[in-house]
Amino acid sequence: MIFSTTMLSSRGSLFGSLMGKVRQVVAKDNGSTARPQPASSNDHRPFPSNRPLAAAGISNSPVTQSKTLEEQVGLPPRPKKPLTPYFRFMRDQRPKLIAANPKLSTIDAVRQLSKSWSEADVKLKERLQTEYKKDQQIYLEQRTKYDATLTDEQRAEIKQLKQDIVEAKERRQLRKRVKELGRPKKPASAFLRFIASERTNTPQGAQQTYRDWHQKTTAKWTRISDSEKEVYMQESRKELEMYRKAISVWEEKMIRLGHIDVVRHGNLIDPPEPKPRKTQAAKEK
Repeated sequence: MIFSTTMLSSRGSLFGSLMGKVRQVVAKDNGSTARPQPASSNDHRPFPSNRPLAAAGISNSPVTQSKTLEEQVGLPPRPKKPLTPYFRFMRDQRPKLIAANPKLSTIDAVRQLSKSWSEADVKLKERLQTEYKKDQQIYLEQRTKYDATLTDEQRAEIKQLKQDIVEAKERRQLRKRVKELGRPKKPASAFLRFIASERTNTPQGAQQTYRDWHQKTTAKWTRISDSEKEVYMQESRKELEMYRKAISVWEEKMIRLGHIDVVRHGNLIDPPEPKPRKTQAAKEK
């Protein structure tokens, strides 16, 4: 059974959702048409004070958003969720704060707005909450009508795209964990060793593009004799044998430490079952 990185994923998801909303407000101030991210219903909670550097990735420049899942399958964008009271407050107050303090960084602006929100008048929060509930009702009605226009094929395609995004994220997180855990690197092949040596022996010319140089070097590899290739192949085989021993030792260590998800399935006594593709399951039905 593979141990998952659920805790890491949940933290990343929460952080990503929060930062998405902040970017949305920043984008609105700059005239951007960025798509808002899902909002939390915890309306009176201030920006987390224990994350002073959490907003380090926020930029005052307009945010460029990729196409929504619906747009990727040729549909119009789905209705946007309304801003929660806290982010409405941020949207309204941020331009005033920046106008009064032009040199204020985005991080400091978020900190000050968070503090102002925690000290804001209860009636103001109630008004923003009322506006949010009204817009939320409109959004739910629009979303219901929008969802009713989708065909089963479009729903399945959107669902598959969501699954692909989740799987791609899991792969990125796994690659990052493998690197952090010090997995031995697989040695270069004989051909790549030849390419590396040619960069020194026959470097790219001043008037030559890398593509042309690479094509020329590849053609040279096909022309050299087997005995010349053998030199590179011996080096590759020697390091590959060292790599196999190193990776075996590393994987045994990972198993002892409980990091089963970074071990190759073929080396596990009880490898996990492959995840079935939902589209395939639907076809079988």
